[in-house]
Amino acid sequence: LLVDLLDLNTTSEVFKQHKLSQNDQLIGVQDVISCLTTIYSDLEEKHKDMVNVPLCVDMCLNWLLNVYDSGRTGKIRVQSLKIGLMSLSKGLLEEKYRYLFKEVAGPTEMCDQRQLGLLLHDAIQIPRQLGEVAAFGGSNIEPSVRSCFQQNNNKPEITVKQFIDWMRLEPQSMVWLPVLHRVAAAETAKHQAKCNICKECPIVGFRYRSLKHFNYDVCQSCFFSGRTAKGHKLHYPMVEYCIPVST
Repeated sequence: LLVDLLDLNTTSEVFKQHKLSQNDQLIGVQDVISCLTTIYSDLEEKHKDMVNVPLCVDMCLNWLLNVYDSGRTGKIRVQSLKIGLMSLSKGLLEEKYRYLFKEVAGPTEMCDQRQLGLLLHDAIQIPRQLGEVAAFGGSNIEPSVRSCFQQNNNKPEITVKQFIDWMRLEPQSMVWLPVLHRVAAAETAKHQAKCNICKECPIVGFRYRSLKHFNYDVCQSCFFSGRTAKGHKLHYPMVEYCIPVST
């Protein structure tokens, strides 16, 4: 889909350009195509060799409909379109949280329980469509909404700072987003360390280091398949690195 080439600011500007300000409004396939065409034409100028506009528009439209219109009524909510694209755009995690909050907050830049619920509901549809929703606490977003407002003394509305502080705790409904960021960061990471089990060196991807044994490193393949070396138990604490660190 190449949405990871898209920066948040550009996405936000395209929404304004297409006058997509009414979040509850339903828009048809033609309007979605028009918005996506603007987005990918802009990307094509910056990444000529990578972007095939008609193909990308088609693929991204299909993905959006799979996530937000599985019954194929031919309409999706403006807010769903925004949250879907912004969640997968490139940008720092906290910057992304800020943009997502801004999209659902009212004119006072505050967000109530209903608005937060709509944001979490739209966001959780992304792992749900991949069959991953059970790993992230299921489709019920109520406990997450409750935990956010409890953390802020059950005030009727929260600020963007309070929202970001809560998101840093990686609440269950949204934990897939920081996980996605870590996986993307780790994909090409090379760590100057050797796996104690399969002897891969350098370790590529996630690196897991024991907090109990000195100089005990495990690559992601061995870690995810539960393999251990002699004397090291599975329940021992490990620290995960998604980017290389110095000694």
